[in-house]
Amino acid sequence: MKLAHPDRFFAHVRKLTGSLNNVQVSTINGLLTSASHWPIGHVAYGLSTGWGECRLQPIDEIGKGRGRRYGSAGARSNGKAGPLYGGQIPYGRGLVQLTWCDNYEWADAECARVGLIKKGDILKNFDLVKRPDIAAHILVRGMETGAFTGKKLSHYIKDRGTPATFLPCRRIINGTDKAASFSNWAEHFQTGLDLGVWK
Repeated sequence: MKLAHPDRFFAHVRKLTGSLNNVQVSTINGLLTSASHWPIGHVAYGLSTGWGECRLQPIDEIGKGRGRRYGSAGARSNGKAGPLYGGQIPYGRGLVQLTWCDNYEWADAECARVGLIKKGDILKNFDLVKRPDIAAHILVRGMETGAFTGKKLSHYIKDRGTPATFLPCRRIINGTDKAASFSNWAEHFQTGLDLGVWK
């Protein structure tokens, strides 16, 4: 699927976001491309997540992992030793603040599978997960497979989202933190997708 009228979609989105810079537009387009198989409610919540987490601009985590368990080279979520990947720190990066070396390995495999990179590229340069198309793909794959928390979009939304079905979707990324705001933003993006004719 894609937007039949992207101009209408972006005009509505800007009522929430204000003007969009080139990185934000590239991130939105990357998300729409990676999510071309998603129903409208999933796309709306994916956009809401990108907006709420970092205003649709892939970024570094504030503090870059300082004082956190993943704030050292080779840190893995299971605590076991693994490759150091050139001493890179697996602090949060991108749209969903990807952390831990094992998650960077997952992202590398997912992005290589669809031809965004050559296998191993992200492991040589963790900052690649901030490239808009890569950051968007990681968000899409993680939200549809449950890779981040075990929860996925299909647990909550079938086709269109509603305030009631958008609200618990926050568990896909981060518990219930600001869930009502993310739900409201998703409704705004869903209206924009309607105006742009997502089909």
